[in-house]
Amino acid sequence: MWWGVAAALLANTLYSLGFVLEKRALTSLPEVSIRRPARLLRLVLGSPLWIGGSLALAAGFAAQLVVYRTLPIAAAQGIFVSGLVLLVLLSARLLGEETTGRERYALGAILLALLMVVLSLREGSDTVSQDAPYPLILLVCVPSLAAGLWLYGSAERRARNRHRRPTTGVEYGVAVGLLYGVSSLAIKGVSSHLTTDGIGGAVLDLLSSPYPYLLLFTGVFGLVMSQAALQRCRASLIVPVCTTVTSLFTAVLGTLSFGEALPDEPLRLALRVAGTALAVAVLLTMPKHDSAPQPPAPAKELASP
Repeated sequence: MWWGVAAALLANTLYSLGFVLEKRALTSLPEVSIRRPARLLRLVLGSPLWIGGSLALAAGFAAQLVVYRTLPIAAAQGIFVSGLVLLVLLSARLLGEETTGRERYALGAILLALLMVVLSLREGSDTVSQDAPYPLILLVCVPSLAAGLWLYGSAERRARNRHRRPTTGVEYGVAVGLLYGVSSLAIKGVSSHLTTDGIGGAVLDLLSSPYPYLLLFTGVFGLVMSQAALQRCRASLIVPVCTTVTSLFTAVLGTLSFGEALPDEPLRLALRVAGTALAVAVLLTMPKHDSAPQPPAPAKELASP
């Protein structure tokens, strides 16, 4: 079990580093848009810094496979949320992004939620499910993908309104978070098919499942959508929102879909549920608008002699 905790913390580090490197690369690129995906891909693939960030994200994906084979879904998501603290620190150091007082309080609440989830773990008493009924997975994932695409398109339309207050990117973060939530369930499904015995049969079994195709869809659309959103909004806010939505989506619907039981002991159950509830509260209190830039003060006229 503790190997899973270590893998989750490693995945947090890799994901945070990857997002920050991609954000830094995007700041030096021309404006990208989901309406021109081919141009977006051509621009980002020409940036060595962006490629470095993508490699870090890919390594985080590999670590996440280990996590889902050793930890229950709900517990894993509680640990993944802790990566937000590292992300904000890296964003301040490498991107010069400043956080508000409310956002710093939110980070403290996230650390408390992490502590609750870790304390709810017990070696040998948590079941780790390996598979879920495919119709149930599709019933959960397909409407979620449609909702994420619709919400992102709606945010794009509102962003083009010149008279609207500057957005922090919460809408973008929720939309991408829904896609990555589906991706997280697909990663869980893929991890259940990983085996060193009968590799050929395992590959055929995996290809007959919906998981690789869900990963392909969320990978392509998530890449395009997240890069456009990262370029426009602060990484220190959009990624925490995305991560929170992904974690909650996976913890709740993943636990139900894969049939993983919550702790039987009242104290451990209370800790895990309270940690999840606290993460929800953090998301709801996130500010949805940045302060509008103040116009420069008019220069004082020189008095006539």
